[in-house]
Amino acid sequence: MESDQWPSEWLRGVLGVCVLRILLDGPSYGYAITQRLEQAGLGKVKGGTLYPLLSRLEDAGHVAVEWRPGEGGPGRKFFALTEQGRGHAQEQTARWADFTTTTRGLLDRALAAPGSE
Repeated sequence: MESDQWPSEWLRGVLGVCVLRILLDGPSYGYAITQRLEQAGLGKVKGGTLYPLLSRLEDAGHVAVEWRPGEGGPGRKFFALTEQGRGHAQEQTARWADFTTTTRGLLDRALAAPGSE
């Protein structure tokens, strides 16, 4: 299945933890985050989806925002995890891993050949 065909409800469910994971690598700006998500196989994430998520993370105290001057162009808004956000990212990553292990256990049975259970 092509990544641009992932159901939107699946992407909504995983987007927050994926953005947190990207920010664990260091501060980044919106376009770079969308590029990382696309390179990871999640498809194109629109700014109208990403920026409200980043705002919610900022409101929760997980992300700090800093404007940096652009190199030959306009400035960029960089997003960085706070200490609280770093802990939240690690917790959410661990919880998502547990969740996917649980769901994978259930779904793998559906992939088994009929009558093999």
